[in-house]
Amino acid sequence: MVKPFIPQLVYVEPGALEYPLGKELISKFEEKGIEVRETTSHNQIRNLPGDNDFQRYRIAKSTLVIGVRKTLKFDTSKPSAEYAIPLVTGCMGHCHYCYLQTTMGSKPYIRTYVNLEDIFEATENYMKERAPEITRFEASCTSDVVGVDHLTHTLKKTIEFFGKTEYGKLRFVTKFAHIDHLLDAKHNGRTRFRFSMNDDYIIKNFENGTSSQEERIMAAGRVADAGYPLGFIIAPIYLHDGWKEQYKEMFEKLEATLSSSGKKDLTFEMIQHRFTKPAKRVIEKNYPMTKLELDESKRKWKWGKYGIGKFVYTDQEQEEIKDTLGRYINDYFPEAKIEYFT
Repeated sequence: MVKPFIPQLVYVEPGALEYPLGKELISKFEEKGIEVRETTSHNQIRNLPGDNDFQRYRIAKSTLVIGVRKTLKFDTSKPSAEYAIPLVTGCMGHCHYCYLQTTMGSKPYIRTYVNLEDIFEATENYMKERAPEITRFEASCTSDVVGVDHLTHTLKKTIEFFGKTEYGKLRFVTKFAHIDHLLDAKHNGRTRFRFSMNDDYIIKNFENGTSSQEERIMAAGRVADAGYPLGFIIAPIYLHDGWKEQYKEMFEKLEATLSSSGKKDLTFEMIQHRFTKPAKRVIEKNYPMTKLELDESKRKWKWGKYGIGKFVYTDQEQEEIKDTLGRYINDYFPEAKIEYFT
């Protein structure tokens, strides 16, 4: 069982100490005996411990930066939501395929933002612009926010903020089962709590440092019983020997665990495995022993956002994925909605 994340090293930006949450977190880490260093900005962090890139990368992934979110212009977050709400950046998980490998570059540490009131004010402005239409906000575009929330409770506060809104809804996804502190949040049904779910082979081989399939399924059952709208992102859908049988087993376990109320308002999102040339280079550097299939000749080339091309499965393989997993979802969860396949 993966233990809840505790950073090995903490940095604090000066502005963070002007906020109650910043002071509270520093006190918490100092009491635990964790080294706290000051930095003028996360961009100035240099000389992380470690004798080589491999060691420094792993220490960076267990380093937490307590900072202030200065950019309050939110990125768009299609197809999941209208906007990405910035609570945390970076992730403590070691998923070999993760797109954060390249977007985080050489600074894969985790940053948590303490100026929640500023973020909520910006959120309200975005909702006002679109009212009376509902505006959805995604909280996990650049992180697994649940992975650090047992320490910060910023996600819990955000859930309760959305619980009081008229035109806003929150969404996030996690690979961690450390969710018990979120079960009593006053969500009022305005937050969709999603779990990233996959077959055993993929979780065991490529999602190091995250909760097991069984832990996620049990946590999803508790979340559904707490009245949250529930969802699952099946991602990345990855073809390997026995993939059809293993995905079927996954759906069988989900169906057996969820109560009837948890199956009523259920969503699925399906994302096939893809990679870019820059991502492939970073993955092979950070995880040199990975079993991840990155053979470009077996894939189809597709232009992506921002002009960066990516390698996806062939059209025939994509049809097989959609047909197979779509059939499983319809068989086990006939009332569920498949939001998209990409």
